[in-house]
Amino acid sequence: MTTELSRRRLLTLGTGALGAAAAASALPPSLRDALAAEPPAGGLRAVRHVVVLMQENRSFDHYFGALRGVRGFSDRNAVELPSGKPVFEQPGPRGVVLPFPVREAAEAQHKDLQYIGDLDHSWSGGARAWRDGWMDGWVSAKTAATMAYYDRRDLPLHYELADTFTICDAYHSSTHTSTSPNRNHLWSGWTGYEADGSRAVTNAAYDEDTHPGYPWPTYAERLERAGRSWKTYTEWENFTDNNIEFFTVFKKIARKALAGAGDFTYMEAFYAAVRAAEDPAERRRLLEALEEGVATLDPHERSLFERGLRRAESGTLADAFRADVAAGTLPEVSYLVPSAVDSEHPGASSPVASASLVYKVLDALGSHPEVWRHTVLLINYDENDGFFDHVPPPVPAAGHEGERWQGLPTGLGIRVPMLVVSPWSVGGYVCSEVFDHTSVIRLLERWTGVEEPNITPWRRAVTGDLTSAFDFRRGRPQPEVARPAQIPPFTGRWRPSPPPVQNMPVQEPGVRPARPLPYQPDADGRLDRDGDRDGGHGREGRGSVLTVVLSNAGRSTVPFALYPYAGEFAVPQHKQVRRRAQWRVPLTGDSYRFTVIGPNGFRREFAGSVHSPAEVSSRVDHHDRDLHVTLRNEGRTPITFTVRPLGYVDDADLDDWTRRITVKPGRSRSIVHSAADAHGWYDVEVTVEGGEPFRRRLMGHIENGRPSVSG
Repeated sequence: MTTELSRRRLLTLGTGALGAAAAASALPPSLRDALAAEPPAGGLRAVRHVVVLMQENRSFDHYFGALRGVRGFSDRNAVELPSGKPVFEQPGPRGVVLPFPVREAAEAQHKDLQYIGDLDHSWSGGARAWRDGWMDGWVSAKTAATMAYYDRRDLPLHYELADTFTICDAYHSSTHTSTSPNRNHLWSGWTGYEADGSRAVTNAAYDEDTHPGYPWPTYAERLERAGRSWKTYTEWENFTDNNIEFFTVFKKIARKALAGAGDFTYMEAFYAAVRAAEDPAERRRLLEALEEGVATLDPHERSLFERGLRRAESGTLADAFRADVAAGTLPEVSYLVPSAVDSEHPGASSPVASASLVYKVLDALGSHPEVWRHTVLLINYDENDGFFDHVPPPVPAAGHEGERWQGLPTGLGIRVPMLVVSPWSVGGYVCSEVFDHTSVIRLLERWTGVEEPNITPWRRAVTGDLTSAFDFRRGRPQPEVARPAQIPPFTGRWRPSPPPVQNMPVQEPGVRPARPLPYQPDADGRLDRDGDRDGGHGREGRGSVLTVVLSNAGRSTVPFALYPYAGEFAVPQHKQVRRRAQWRVPLTGDSYRFTVIGPNGFRREFAGSVHSPAEVSSRVDHHDRDLHVTLRNEGRTPITFTVRPLGYVDDADLDDWTRRITVKPGRSRSIVHSAADAHGWYDVEVTVEGGEPFRRRLMGHIENGRPSVSG
C-alpha cells in the first residue's frame, strides 16, 4: 500500500465507518509491521537518528488529562488552592470553572471541535495564571476557554501513540511564555537577553528586519563543529518556527545569501515574497537569485545554510524527510519545523490536520524498517498556549539569577505533552521524571558526547536527560485503538465556553506500565516550640518553628515545593534536594497546615496544633518496598495514634490495614506499611485520638530500579 493510499484511508475512515476487516489502529501499516521486529541491542549506541518534531501550543491536561494512567484529572497529588478548593476548580469573574470537554462546547455552540482559537500566551499572562505558584489565575488571565480539554475520541492518533509507545507526564515547557523563548531552549539550552538588556522572554525576534539576532551559540553549531550531521526540514512557509534563523550567525549567512535577490535581509521576508509571487517566472527569478547568493558562501557558511536555513516548497516537508530516509541520507539529528496548517497551533491548525503530518513521518520511518530500528522520534510542544494544566512546575528559589527575570522564575514552564516514539519505548509506558526542552539537548549530549554549556546548573539538576523514557532491554506489543475521523473543512476559529452545569471530568480508568525513576524522596518534621520564628526569612520575634527534613536517596535531584495554607509563608516555597536539606517553617499561630509535594505523586501533609506532643517520622526501604513510620510521644501522658491507608488497598481490607497504637510518654513505636503489593505506591494518614489536633499524610512511590505501574 502506498503512502498516499494509507494516508487517505487514515483520514477518510471514521470510527463509525470501519468495516469488519479494518484494523483498529491509526498507525501506518508500515510502522505496525516494523514494530514486530525486536529492537537492536546496544543501548544508546544502537541509536543512529534522533528526529525532533516540536509542535505548537497545547498543555498536557488540555490533551491528555483524560488519558488513563497519567497524572491527569484523577491526580491524587493535585494541589489545593488558597481558597481550599482543588486546583481544578479555577476561580473566574463569573464563578468557578472546571475542566470541560471541547466536544460538548462544540455541540452547544454549533462549532467544529478541531478549530478552537488560541489564548493569551505572553510572559505577563503566564505569570498571572501561575500567580507565584498558587496556580489560581487561569480563568482571569486566559478566559474560561483555558479549561477546555480533548479526549480519546477527539485525538485518536495521539492517544494511540501514547498507548503504543511512551508518554512523559512531567515534561514541561522551558519558560512561562510564548513560542520563541521556548524554542530558544530547544535550539540552544536557554534564552538569554535582548540587545536592550531585557530578557528574551517574548517573540521580539519575529521582527527580523530590526532584531539584531541572538549572539550566543546554538547546539546545531556545536554539532557542526564536532562533525555530527544535522538538518532542519522546513517549508517556504514555516510559521516563523525555525528559531535557528534568529541567531546572529545564521542571520549573517542569510543576509549574504540574499544579497542579490532584492531588498531582503532575512529569510522570512524572502520566502514571503516567493509565496506571494503569482507569476511563476517571478518566483523562479527569486529562487535562482537565492541560489546565486548561496554559491558565494564559503564551505562552512554553505553547510550551515543548507542544514539550517534551506526551505523546501510548501507542502513537501514530509516528502523531503521520506526521500532522505529512503536514500539512506537521514542525518543524525533532524528538526522538523512544519507549516502553520500542520503546526497544531490552535490559532492556525488543528489536532487532526497535524495528525496527517505525524502519520507521514511515521510511515516514512516504518517503510524502511532498518532505519526505524535505529531511530528515536520525539514529539513535543513548545508551550501551552493559554490552556490550563494543574501541575505546578518546579521553579528556582532566589539566588539562581540566570533563571529569573523581573523577580519571577523564567521556568520551568507549564506541562506540555511529550511522546517518545522508538523501538525502545514501545509498551504504552508513562515516564514521570521531570523534563523540559533542554532535556532534548541532554539526550543528544549523552548520545553524541557534544556538550551544551548554555544549560544552567539549576536546570541540569532539576530536569533529566530523557534516557529514563527508554527501555533498551526489551520491547512490548502495542494495543489497538480506533482510527481518527476525517479532517473537517475549516469553519472558523472560536473559543469554547463551559456548560451551564459543570462536572469534574472522569479520567479513563486503569493504570499503565511506568518507567523506573531516579528519585527516592522522603520528608518528615519536628516541632521546635522555642525556635527562631523567622526561619531565615526576615521575620522578627521568637515562636514555634516546624523543621521539615527533606531527603532523597535517588540518583537525581528532587524538586520539592511547600504550599503554606495557614500563612506560614506568603507564597509557595521551592527547594531542590540532591541528598538532604531542610525547611524551617515559621508558625504564625497555635495551628499550622502546609503540604510538601514532589515528583511522581510524592506528598507530605502537615497539620495540627503547636501544643500536640505527637511526632511522626518515616523511612523508605526500597528493597522490600516498605514504608517505616515512627510514632513518638513528646508529652506527659499516653497518646493513641491511628494509622490508616487512604488508597492503594482494597476497601474490603481497610480495617485490616488500619492500626491503633498507643505510645507512652517520652517513647516511640515503629510500624511497617508494606507497599509491595501496590507496586510501591502508598498513601497513609496518621492522626491522634482526642487531645490537640494532629495529622500527617504520607504519599508517594517507592522505586526499586525496575519498571512499575502508574499510581
